[in-house]
Amino acid sequence: MSTLQINEVAPRDGLQIEADFVPTVDKIGLIDALSATGLARIEATSFVSPKAIPQLRDASVVVAGIQRRPGVGITVLVPNAKGAERALACSVDEVNLVMSASDSHGLANLRMTAQQSLEQFTAILEVVRGHPQGREVFVNASLSTSFGCPFEGEVPEARVLDLVEQQLALGVQGVSLCDTTGMANPAQVGRLCEAVLRHFPQTPFTLHFHNTRGMGLANAMAAWQAGIVRFDASLGGLGGCPYAPGATGNVCTEDLVHMFEEMGVSTGVDLDALLKVSASLPGLIGHDTPGQVVKAGKADRRYPMPG
Repeated sequence: MSTLQINEVAPRDGLQIEADFVPTVDKIGLIDALSATGLARIEATSFVSPKAIPQLRDASVVVAGIQRRPGVGITVLVPNAKGAERALACSVDEVNLVMSASDSHGLANLRMTAQQSLEQFTAILEVVRGHPQGREVFVNASLSTSFGCPFEGEVPEARVLDLVEQQLALGVQGVSLCDTTGMANPAQVGRLCEAVLRHFPQTPFTLHFHNTRGMGLANAMAAWQAGIVRFDASLGGLGGCPYAPGATGNVCTEDLVHMFEEMGVSTGVDLDALLKVSASLPGLIGHDTPGQVVKAGKADRRYPMPG
């Protein structure tokens, strides 16, 4: 089994829903600290309208200010062609497009049906292809609600496969299957992962889990057992979806790394360094985080016998 690739999404997915704006210099410091831990990719920000997500209004300044480390890809979310132009001007390594597998969630979250989102993808890809550095940029698409919609319920496997096929036909190179509101279960995850790997064996798939109902790590295990080696995760378990009341955020990066490393599965991540960064989060955002290992310590932690 190949070394896992962990994509850290806290600087974007985590900070975008925080109530208070995290200063630009602190965002840059967080990303620089994360890039020194051995993570494969870091989703640094989103080139979305500042009116839509004011917490990420400093996207260009953040990307320009971070330290680029060899082997650490910098990816950003781009919602439209204008966002793609801004991102490409910053020489990012990857752009991440987003759409929903269910039309109701797409309309609520993006104001677009799936087909309208695919049309938007076409416009974004035209910008990428027309840019001087476009050939150097990897294009990934995140498919939200791949495992269930909070409005419609079950999303049929055939629907997911069809949308992935259409994304790839447009020129998307990688796909993230997203459990946006934490509805997935391990059995379902295993089936869908096996299906996409069988139908699209040359496509790099990333799995993006939320821990809304406490099944994030179990779902990641099921995906890995099915053959997935790329995972999104968020430092401290930050993040969440506004359409998942009570959500605790994304699957926690340090908890995910700890689980796999304890199993003998290499992630390439320095867990001790990652835990130090996670321990600094409450001071940065002003509240506690749901991550467990940063509180309890690693499984090899030993205590003195009671007196």
